[in-house]
Amino acid sequence: MKTYQSSEIKNISLLGASGSGKTTLIESMLFESGVIQRRGTVEQGNTVSDYFPVEKEYGYSVFPTVVNIEWLGKKLNIIDCPGSDDFVGGVITSLNVTDTALLLVSAQNGVEVGTQTNFRYTEKTKKPVIFLINKLDHQEADYDRTVDEIKSIYGNKAVQIQYPIACGPGFNAIIDVLKMKMYVWGPNGGAPEIKEIPESEAAKADELHNALVEAAAENDESLMDKYFDQGELSEDEMRAGIRAGMVLRDVYPIFCVCAGKDMGVRRLMEFLGNIAPAVDALPAPKSLDGHEVPYSDNAPTSIYVFKTSVEPHIGEVSYFKVMQGVLKAGDDLQNMERNSKERISTLFAVAGANRTPVDELHAGDIGATVKLKDTRTGNTLNSKDTDIQFGSIKYPRPRYRRAIKAANQSENEKMMQILTRQCEEDPTWRVEQSRELHQTIVSGMGEFHLRTLKWRLENNEKIQVVYEEPKIPYRETITKAARADYRHKKQSGGSGQFGEVHLIVEPYIEGKAPQEIYKFGNQEYRITPRDTQEVDLEWGGKLVMVNSVVGGAIDARFMPAILKGLMDKMEAGPLTGSYARDVRVIVYDGKMHPVDSNELSFRLAARNAFSQAFKEAGPKVLEPIYDVEVYTPADMMGDIMSDLQNRRGLIMGMDSETGYSKLSAKVPLAELSSYSTTLSSLSGGRASFRMHPAEYQLVPSDVQEKLLAAYAASQAEED
Repeated sequence: MKTYQSSEIKNISLLGASGSGKTTLIESMLFESGVIQRRGTVEQGNTVSDYFPVEKEYGYSVFPTVVNIEWLGKKLNIIDCPGSDDFVGGVITSLNVTDTALLLVSAQNGVEVGTQTNFRYTEKTKKPVIFLINKLDHQEADYDRTVDEIKSIYGNKAVQIQYPIACGPGFNAIIDVLKMKMYVWGPNGGAPEIKEIPESEAAKADELHNALVEAAAENDESLMDKYFDQGELSEDEMRAGIRAGMVLRDVYPIFCVCAGKDMGVRRLMEFLGNIAPAVDALPAPKSLDGHEVPYSDNAPTSIYVFKTSVEPHIGEVSYFKVMQGVLKAGDDLQNMERNSKERISTLFAVAGANRTPVDELHAGDIGATVKLKDTRTGNTLNSKDTDIQFGSIKYPRPRYRRAIKAANQSENEKMMQILTRQCEEDPTWRVEQSRELHQTIVSGMGEFHLRTLKWRLENNEKIQVVYEEPKIPYRETITKAARADYRHKKQSGGSGQFGEVHLIVEPYIEGKAPQEIYKFGNQEYRITPRDTQEVDLEWGGKLVMVNSVVGGAIDARFMPAILKGLMDKMEAGPLTGSYARDVRVIVYDGKMHPVDSNELSFRLAARNAFSQAFKEAGPKVLEPIYDVEVYTPADMMGDIMSDLQNRRGLIMGMDSETGYSKLSAKVPLAELSSYSTTLSSLSGGRASFRMHPAEYQLVPSDVQEKLLAAYAASQAEED
C-alpha cells in the first residue's frame, strides 16, 4: 500500500438511522475500489464491516468498523457506525477521530429521529456533513419530499449537487449539477455512462447549478467577486468554495446513491476524494490541557487509541489515530495514562476483518496494531520527546439497567473479568458491583444493547448468564423528632456484655442547630451538647451525632462504638434496608457496667435504639427521580406523554426543535426499567430519549406501604 501524507487522507464517519443502508454502501465502495471482488449482503452475513459473530446473528451493526479505500490518489478512512440508538457509542467514538460525516437518509423513510440524533452529534463535534439520499430504487422512494424535509430542518445550507431523473424500481439516472452531466447506469450499476443533460431537465439543472455556485462563492470573498463579475465559476473554483463551506458548516452537500445496485457510488467516492476536507484542512485537535496539536510529520510521534476489541482468530486489536509525527513498525512508545512502554510490532491498514501490513502511517492516518500489553481505549501513546495526552471520549449516561449473575455461581468471577473486557470494547456498556444493592449491575443504552452483551457472553465466552430486575437505590429519612433507649445485656458465664444508650433522632437540616429542650409525652429532655461529629455519607446527605451525655453516664471511649452502631443502621435502614440520610442523633444518657461494658455492647445498643427511634420519627422512603428528555416525531407526542404520566412522570415542558418535538419530564427510576423497549414500540423505533439523575423525592404512601411489606416479607424468609 502507498504511504499517504496528511493532505491525502480523508477520515469519514458513515452515519445514518438503522436500516438506511450504510453496510451495503460500504460493500459497494470496497467493490468499486478493488478491495473486494464480490459484494456481500447483510442478509447473507458476508459483508466486510459486519464481521463479528453477533452482528451476523442479529443482522445489524454493533461496533464501528474501520475500512480504508484508495481512490484517485487519496486514502479514505471510513468508519461504518451502527444505526441503532442503542449503539450510539460507536457514533460518538467515530466523530471524535474523523473529520467529515457522511449522513445517509433513506428516500423511503425520509429524515428520521435517528438522522436528527446523528446530526446533533455532528453539531457537538463541529464536523462537516454530507447528506446522502439512498434507496432511490425503492417503490416508496420520494426524493423531493426527502430534500424538502432536509431543507426544512437544516435550512438553505443543504445544497443539492445531484438529483434523480425518477425514483422507484426503474431508477437508473441522476443529474449532477456540479459536473453538469447526466449519469446513467445499466442494471448492474458500476461505471456509469456519462451523457449531456437532456433538454427536458436543462431548466431545473441550471437553477440548481446556479444555487450551488452561489453557495460555493459565499464562503470565499475572491470567489464571490469573480462570481459577480463573470456570473460563473470553474469546477475547481466551485470545489474550493464547497470545501471551505463544508469546513465552516455553512454548506451541506446533498448526494444521491442506490447502494444496493451500486449506482452513484463511484461519483460519491470521487467527490469525497476531491472535495471532502483532508485532515490538515480542519482545525487542529486539542490535547487534554487545551493546546492545539497540528497534524505534522515533523513533530514527535503521538497516537490516540480510540477502540479496542477482541476479534476472532487474532485476539486484542487496538485501533488508533496518528495525532502527529510518523508512526513506524517497531517504534517504542510511552503510554501516558498507565506509565508503561509499548512496542508497536506491526502496523495495519484496516478494511473490516481484512488487514494489510504497512511500514508506516503519517499524521492524521488511522490504523491498527495487535497485542499491546498494557494499553486501553482512550490511552495516548507518545515517543520519548513528547508528553501530550488527549483524554477519554465522553459518552452519554446509560438508559437501561439489569442485574446480572452467572447461571453457575462458580463462574461469577470469570464473568466479571469478561464483562470488564467487554466494557473496553464498548464504553457505553458499564458494570458495577453494587455494595448497596448486593447485585452486579450492567448498564447500557437499551434492551438490544444488553441483549447483545448477553449473546456474546453465552455464545463467545460460553458462560450462561441470567438477567434480573435491578433493585432501586432507595433512601430512608425521617420527618420529625423521636426518642428511644435500648439496653444490651448478655451474661453467659465469665464476663458479660452490657451497654445502655438513650438517644433522640430528628431530621438534619443544614444550618439548623439542635433544640435546647425536647418534649416527648409529659417529659422534657434538656440537651447540653459536648461534642458534635458530622459524617458526610458517600451516598449523599449527612449523619450528625451530638454527644450530650453528662455526669459520666457513658464514658467518652465508647462514643466511637456508638457512632459505628448508628452507621450500621444508616447503611441498612430500618424500613427497607436502604441507605438512610440526613439524620441528627443526640445521645443524651445511658448506663455502663464497670466490668461488662465494652465497645461491642454499646455498638449493639446504639444500633437498636436508633432503629426504634427511627421508626417513630415519621420515617419516609425517598426514591431517585430522573430528568428525562424524549425526542419524537410530533404525531407521536400524545401517546408518549400519556405513557410517561402512567409511569408517575411529571411533564415539565414541551418544545419543538428542528424536525422533531422534545418532551421533558421528571420520572421515578423505578418506572424506567423497560422504558427504552416501550418507547421503541410506541414510536416504531423513531423516538429516542436521554435520562440523567435529578434528585430524591418522597415516594407516595401507597408505594411506601408496598416497599415496607416486601422488605418485611424478605426478612421473614431469611429468619
